[in-house]
Amino acid sequence: MTDEPNQNPNQPAPPQFDPAAPNQNRPKLRKIRGFPFPMQGPDGQQQVLLGLADAQQISDKLVVTQPAFQGVLPLLDGSRDIDQIIAEVGRGLERPVLEQLVAQLDHAGLIEGPIHEKLLADMKAAFDKSETLPPASTAQFADLLAMQEVGQEATAEQKAEIGPGKLRETMDMWIETALKDAENPSFDTLPKAIVAPHLDYQRGWYNYAQAYGRMRVVDRPDRIVILGTNHFGQSTGVCGCNKGFESPFGVCKGDTELMDALKSALGDDAEKLFENRYDHENEHSIELHIPWVQHVFGQDDSGAYPKVFAALIHDPVVNNGESYDGNGVDLEGFIAGLQKALGAVGGTTLIVSSADLSHVGPAFGDQQTLEGEEGPGAEFRAKTATHDKEMLETFTEKRLEDLIGSMAWQQNPTRWCSIGNMVAAARVTDPERIELLNYAATMDPQGTTFVSSAAIAMF
Repeated sequence: MTDEPNQNPNQPAPPQFDPAAPNQNRPKLRKIRGFPFPMQGPDGQQQVLLGLADAQQISDKLVVTQPAFQGVLPLLDGSRDIDQIIAEVGRGLERPVLEQLVAQLDHAGLIEGPIHEKLLADMKAAFDKSETLPPASTAQFADLLAMQEVGQEATAEQKAEIGPGKLRETMDMWIETALKDAENPSFDTLPKAIVAPHLDYQRGWYNYAQAYGRMRVVDRPDRIVILGTNHFGQSTGVCGCNKGFESPFGVCKGDTELMDALKSALGDDAEKLFENRYDHENEHSIELHIPWVQHVFGQDDSGAYPKVFAALIHDPVVNNGESYDGNGVDLEGFIAGLQKALGAVGGTTLIVSSADLSHVGPAFGDQQTLEGEEGPGAEFRAKTATHDKEMLETFTEKRLEDLIGSMAWQQNPTRWCSIGNMVAAARVTDPERIELLNYAATMDPQGTTFVSSAAIAMF
């Protein structure tokens, strides 16, 4: 905490404010996310403090402070020094208290300065050293399954040996459950594209299985193009990845042939596409699809899983498809470039739109609670679902410009987060028909989050 008077002698001393450090004297806050941080106070009473973390996940450190500092944080924009911030805030804010907060933010890499620059440089260097991105959440899930099998004391070797098999068993169980009553449990042909969630598996498995489970008997594609959502990164437009991806099952190599063709097709924009490739380092919307691709399509005669190219698509609602600042790769240019590149490399391609839909509830800033089988919470959930289905109907009818226009006019009221990659998948493939396979939503037990998703196929 920033204002706790007593220091535990077993804990390291808190970072000290350096008046000679320009970045501390005129602090500029990076992109952060705030969240409630429950903590037991000195009197034994529970109190809720304010947790601050790196929204871009470059730093893994947290700062915990008093909720009253919410009004101070917007002033840390680099245009004011410490004295100016104190004068503007007033209300008894003392310089030592603000200095301590700034020192902690700097130590955690949450303000711009040498510490953040070092963390960023280290992350970029590590990213560029490898040809593939290692698994994160999918590996954690496989480890969890292994621990359920052999106990919490499972060793790393046991997790590596048992986890992948248990993950395959779990995926098969999910597919069987999701499709047991389906009229069409298998596609006759490989779709041109699918839409499936990027929710964690515990919440999203049903719609993953609805889409991927139907492709177990279709022809294996030559490549997979996964279009995700940029949750944490710095790119203002479409952001490509120049790597392959790992999962507990193994490696999907990067499709270098398609990447080269896309660079050629984009011309002057090619460098922009991969400039912020580091945004993929901590992005989950691509990784969560890799095990499904590997499980459903398997390995070829050489033991290789399908090649993959991945890109994160920005929100076309914000600036009508242009990049947010006019300097990134715009949606139209990327779509045209990808179409041209796919034509140049030939073969069969499956495009995956990694898409979640609405994000509503108190955790996302809504005042309305979600809980209850009746009353305002139930009405709010029903209204969200109705809006989702109206927008999904617009999408399945291929009225893509209407979808973008409607969301822009309404200011995306339920916070769909993947309009860009859904539209891109449909525009690139130009399907004859778009079929909604399933719609689902999930809510946490406390009623603070309601997130929806869909399984869709394009033919």
